[in-house]
Formats: sequence, C-alpha cells, structure tokens
Amino acid sequence: MIENIMTLKLNVDEELAIRKNSLCAVTPESDKRIAIVTGIHGDELEGQYICYRLVKEITENMQYLKGKVDIYPAINPLGMESVSRAVPTSGLDMNKLFSAGEDLGSNSENIGKKVVEDIMGADLCVDLHASNLFIREIPQVRIAPKNSDGLMRYARMLNTDLIWIHESGAVGDGSLAEALIEGGVPTLAVEMGVGGRIDRIYCDQLLRGIFNLMNHLGIWTEEEEHISNPVVAKDSAVHVVHSVGSGIFIPTAEHNMWLEKGSEIGEIVTPITGTRVQVITAPVSGVVFSLREYPIVYEGSVIARMLDLDNNNNQF
Repeated sequence: MIENIMTLKLNVDEELAIRKNSLCAVTPESDKRIAIVTGIHGDELEGQYICYRLVKEITENMQYLKGKVDIYPAINPLGMESVSRAVPTSGLDMNKLFSAGEDLGSNSENIGKKVVEDIMGADLCVDLHASNLFIREIPQVRIAPKNSDGLMRYARMLNTDLIWIHESGAVGDGSLAEALIEGGVPTLAVEMGVGGRIDRIYCDQLLRGIFNLMNHLGIWTEEEEHISNPVVAKDSAVHVVHSVGSGIFIPTAEHNMWLEKGSEIGEIVTPITGTRVQVITAPVSGVVFSLREYPIVYEGSVIARMLDLDNNNNQF
C-alpha cells in the first residue's frame, strides 16, 4: 500500500509528497518490520534500482512474506529531480537534518522529523547511499565506533564486501542512522558505487543481503545462499592516498583490486604541457576499496583508499 507520510505545498500549485510503500503479508505470521530508506541525496541512484527490485520480487513472491516491509524510495525528491546532492531549495545536506524532536524551522527539517517518527518501532532499518560523483566505493556498511557492538551481527548478514568502523557523514550528527539508533531502531548505513550511476551488480549483491536480513528477522522465509563474509576494518587499517598536484588522473589499477606496496595506482598528467605531475603508488599492500572516478584533481584530492589486510584486526 502506497501512502504519503508528509505533503508540502510548493509554488505554482505544486505539491511535494514523501511516500512509502508498505508491503504486508497476506496472513501475517510475524510482527517484525524492516524499513528500507534511500534518496536522501539526490545524486544517489543505486537505491532507486534496489527499491524497484525489492518491490517487484516481494509482490511476485508474496508466499514468502511473513511480516512487513516499509520502503521509502525518495526522502529528497526535489534533489532527485534536479540531480542535486543537497536539498535544492536550501542547499542543505538532508542527512544532517534528521530529528525526532519538536517541529523545526525548515521544511527539510520537518521532513526529517516525520520520516524518523514513521520509522520508529521498526526492528531494523537499512539506509541506502551511493558515493558522490568523484569516488567509486565497493559495497560497504559504515558504522560509528560507539554502535559497532550492537550493529555488527546485522551488518554481517547484508552481503557487503566491507564493514568500516568509521565516523563518516552517513552515521554522524543529524544523520538518519544516528536519529533512529538513538530511538532504539538498529540502522545500517550502506555506501556503494558512484554518484549519478547505477551499478546493477552491486545492487543485486545488496538486494540478496536485504533478503537475507529479512529471513533472519522472520519477515521472509526464502533463504539466501552464498552470502559473503565481509572484512571488518577500523580506521587504523585504512590508508588514504591524495594527489600532490593538479591535473588529470589516469588510473592504472582497477577498483577493488589487490596491490602490492609500491605498485602503481595511476598517474596525474597536465594536458597543456604533456607532462606527468605524479606517479601514484600504493603506500601498503592491500585492496583498493575506494578509487577516484572523476578525473579532474587538485592538490589534496582523494585518489584512493586502501585497506591493509595484513595489519587489520578483523576480530569482532
């Protein structure tokens, strides 16, 4: 059942609606509920495809559904229409505006409040994000260190390649994940792919993980097979590679590739002079789990993140 959780009047007699699709078992055998949220940033499109596939597979196989699945595909619809990461009317980051308190000043803050209130009481929430336009990411769950103990068992079920214990914006102050966790709803923030694109392989991988989570919660009875065992990493095992100059980044290595220390990741060149500014090499032996997608770089731009598996304490 599709319903509006909040509507706002816009200019020229238009109306903004934040909607959800609630999929309920025909004969419920479980009171468990999971919430799937995406579209907080307008340039994050991976979640749109996942929501489509999720609704399609559930409605075509209702015999396996025993609980309830709430799907929120577009929390920032104006951002999605304008391909804007921020809320176009204010320029604010929607994922810093979530609250369960009193009504706030801006429309965006009140949308965030209504979304949090509507999700409250769920047994689990999966908050789907993509990377930005500049960096490609492997499928990963990001968890704030203070929440790692409570979320780890759920994160391991989600079929990602990595669980990063990291204070990122996806789980920081004002985020949906933080607001829901404070309200008692375990929430997994997922990052993958690159902004403005849909990687169907990554989406299919995460879709299988969502169904696996639903199975373990008692919401879905069809079991998933071949769920991956993700690497768990802390910041001490992550090495960030920056550019030392400006130019065009030409990658040599591939995303999600293992490199030996000193191997070439790529080079930065200057088109007008035909010269090489920098040869970028791996600072450690490990996996390139983030890689520059947008080729224009400046001094200090992030080129890659590498996970040093030899020095990573994976005992969680």
